Amino acid sequence: MEKYFDASYIWESIPLLIPFLKMTFMVAGLSVLFGTFLGFILTAAKIGKSKFARKVANGYTTILRCTPSIVLLFLVYYGLPAIGDRVGLNLNNIHTAVFVIITFTLQFAAAMSEVMRSAFQSIDKGQFEAAVSVGLSNSQAYRRIVFPQAFVVALPNFGNSLLAVLQEGSLAYTIGLIDVVGKANLIIAGNYNAHALEIFLALAIIYWILSIAIEQFFLKLEKVFSKGKQGLKTA
Repeated sequence: MEKYFDASYIWESIPLLIPFLKMTFMVAGLSVLFGTFLGFILTAAKIGKSKFARKVANGYTTILRCTPSIVLLFLVYYGLPAIGDRVGLNLNNIHTAVFVIITFTLQFAAAMSEVMRSAFQSIDKGQFEAAVSVGLSNSQAYRRIVFPQAFVVALPNFGNSLLAVLQEGSLAYTIGLIDVVGKANLIIAGNYNAHALEIFLALAIIYWILSIAIEQFFLKLEKVFSKGKQGLKTA
């Protein structure tokens, strides 16, 4: 079995891995979409007047943030079918991607609830009160004054959380999902574990390019919206 390093395997593996990015993107995209929605609900509970809702939301966030991604993934993958069996539902035939999306939705929601909460609370309450005093309704004041500024504050952390989901989604191969990481492991197995270093280097290059591209995209977004925010303050 060949063990020597051959750089040609890196460039040959990249075209084989790229088609499986669509599964990686789908899992990350849906996790971010659903996680943002759930995170918004958690944020509303954290800044709301209900002490019970606030305790539940804070407890959820603490538990999820203290649970390693791989542990949560296995809890969802094995736990949901077990619960389904008890209530007469057969969840064993659900596509593996569903369990991965549920896992990272739960995790992303916990992170985003803190991002949104801190962004919302960073906005001076006087701006909201001033908007209401000139005739805007509460919903109009939030929509036109508070939310746009909170969005700019939250944007960098949102981008970081997105990168975390994209990278930690690589754990999905441990439960059999064939995404870009799963395909890399299949290639290595097909080579009888030879040239694993080269193939993982190819995988690393793909993640480096994606991460840098996403980071630069959010940096540009932040600059664009920050200019608008500064213009609003000076107006």
